[in-house]
Amino acid sequence: MAVTFEGPSQGVGTITLDNPPANSYDLEFMQELADAVDAAIVSDARAVLVRSASEKFFSAGADVKRFLEGDVDANMRMIRTSQATFTRIAQAPQVFVAHIAGHALGGGLEIALGCDLRVATAGSYKLGTPEVSLGPAAGQRRTQRLTRMLGTSRALDLLLTGRTFTPEQAREWGLVAELFDDASHVDAYVARFAAGPALALRNIKRSVYEGGQLPLDEGLALEGELVEELFTSQDGNEGLTAFAEKRTPTFVGA
Repeated sequence: MAVTFEGPSQGVGTITLDNPPANSYDLEFMQELADAVDAAIVSDARAVLVRSASEKFFSAGADVKRFLEGDVDANMRMIRTSQATFTRIAQAPQVFVAHIAGHALGGGLEIALGCDLRVATAGSYKLGTPEVSLGPAAGQRRTQRLTRMLGTSRALDLLLTGRTFTPEQAREWGLVAELFDDASHVDAYVARFAAGPALALRNIKRSVYEGGQLPLDEGLALEGELVEELFTSQDGNEGLTAFAEKRTPTFVGA
């Protein structure tokens, strides 16, 4: 299989992209990714790491030859499958973290953008959205995600020119949360979410993703409802009590 889910181990599940040589994808790949995401969501994982088995590529994006072989309906089916998968990630209670350690181009970058957070290992690889040089525009919600993450001007520059950028630039722009010199630091980064307050993490995601699509007053109202839910939870009481007693809290996800 090109995409697999494993775990969880100490609360962290792992989705691995493994379709040599470049993790290029087609409809079958995206369906396997969808299945892996669904398996992660229903598992006991409290955080999910999305990584590549390749040392050179996170993913080079869609397989252009398969696009040429398919008709419009087939190609759009692949795009809609990926869009639905990224929506499920946003709605999932777990924190999904993409680890980029190789080229992430086009739809390959979109897989990383579809996760809640992105971290990267320093290297000479490139990130970018080069579709404009081939004719088709970037799909899979990339125009929307990049604009919301980077702002209109920078998103348009990247999308209209198709130019690539470095992991250092991605960190500077806030596209990746952390840039590590050593990949060993990634596990510790993800582990903090697995050990954290699951209800609070879930409600933060809801507040950001759902509230961000609402008028400000409605977004603030949603935030208030979600905070009130946490105050009445076992974890909410545990966190406050542990702080007062100067000890490490033990969260149970309830």
